[in-house]
Amino acid sequence: MKRSLYLSLCFILCVAFFSPIATAAKENTPAKDGQMNFAPHATSAILMEADTGTVLFEKNASEKLPPASITKVMTLLLIMEALERGEIKLTDKVRTSERAASMGGSQIFLQPGEEMTVEDMIKGIAIASGNDASVAMAEHLAGTEEAFVAKMNERAKQLGMKQTHFVNSNGLPAPEHVSSALDIAIMSRELLKHEAITKYTGIYQDYLRKETSNPFWLVNTNRLVRFYEGVDGLKTGYTSEAKYCLTATAKRNNMRVIAVVMGEPDTKTRNAEVSTLFNYAFAHYQVAPLYKKGEVVQGLSVDKGRQPTVNAVTPHAVSLLMKRGESADQYDREVVLQSDISAPLDKNQVIGHIFIRTKDGKEVNRIDLFPEQTVDKAGMWEILKRTTRNVLISY
Repeated sequence: MKRSLYLSLCFILCVAFFSPIATAAKENTPAKDGQMNFAPHATSAILMEADTGTVLFEKNASEKLPPASITKVMTLLLIMEALERGEIKLTDKVRTSERAASMGGSQIFLQPGEEMTVEDMIKGIAIASGNDASVAMAEHLAGTEEAFVAKMNERAKQLGMKQTHFVNSNGLPAPEHVSSALDIAIMSRELLKHEAITKYTGIYQDYLRKETSNPFWLVNTNRLVRFYEGVDGLKTGYTSEAKYCLTATAKRNNMRVIAVVMGEPDTKTRNAEVSTLFNYAFAHYQVAPLYKKGEVVQGLSVDKGRQPTVNAVTPHAVSLLMKRGESADQYDREVVLQSDISAPLDKNQVIGHIFIRTKDGKEVNRIDLFPEQTVDKAGMWEILKRTTRNVLISY
C-alpha cells in the first residue's frame, strides 16, 4: 500500500514538473538583473529608450548572432547620411548591375540595367527587405559592395558596436557576419536620428514601378506597423540560421523606444514578445521633452574666428526619461561649455555638454553640444581690425 502511494505521488510530481504550466512559470522567472523575462523565447533581446539610450531590459544582449536582414539598418543609415551630406538626392537614378539583380531571398525583382530612384530603392529596402535593392544602393554609393561593406564596418566601429562584423549589405548568410541585440539597438537609434526614415519604415503597403502596366506591390515585412499603435519601423530579419529577428520602434506621448529580439521561433512569437516589451516600456516610463533638435542652448566666443561667436546647439531632441509618477523637478540640468574655443571650428566638434542629474548628484544623462555652424579662421587683417576696434571701444 505504501509502495503504491509512493509511486502515485512520484507520478503526480513528474506530470506537474513537465506540464505547460510549470514551463510557463519557468519562462517568466526574473532575468539576471531582477526584471521579469519579457522575451522568454528569444535567444537575445533588448529594450532601449531612444532619446537617452537608456536600456530598460536586456537578455543576452551582447551575444554575437547572425542578424539576417536587420543588417539593412546599417545600409539604410549610410544611405540617409549620404543624403544629409548632399552626396546623393532622392531623385537620383540608380542603375542595377548584373550582380545586384542576381541576389536571392527577399527582393523587388530588379532587372540588370533597370534604373530606379534612390527613394524607390529605399522603399524597396525598408518595406520589402529587398536584397537586390541593398546591393544596388551599395554599389551606387561606394562603387562595389565590398567597398560599401568596409564603410559599414567603419561606421559600426565609430558607433561602438563591439560585437558586429558585416560581410555583406543585405544580411544573406555568410561566415562571420554577426551582430548583437545591443549593437542593433545602437545602430537603430542612430538611424532614427534621421527623422525622415520612418516615412518609409512606417509604410504598411505601397507600390514600385507605378508608371508601368505592371506595378510591384510592397507589403511591410514588419506587421506591427499595422497592428501595434505607435510602431513606425524598423526592420525584420529571417534566415534558417538566425531564425526570426526584429528591431522595432514605437512612439507614444513623445517617448520613443526600440525593441530588438533575435532567434525567435516564429513571427507570431516574435511580434508578441516585442509587443510585450513595448507594453512594459509605455506602462512604466515617461519622458519630459527638454530641447528640440538643433535648439540653441548658449552662445560662446570663438577666438580668431571669422565669426566672433557661435551658438552651441543640441544634435537631436533631448528628453528626460523618468518612471511613471516622477516629475522633471526632481532632476537638475547644468550646461558646461569649453572655455577656450579657437578657429577653425568644425560643426561636428563637441564644444560642451548638458548634464542631467538627480538631486543627490547622480548623472543620468549627458548630451554633447555642437557648433551651429563651421567657423573658419579669420585672416590677419580681420583679426587686426577686430583688435583695434575692441581697443577703441574700451577707451
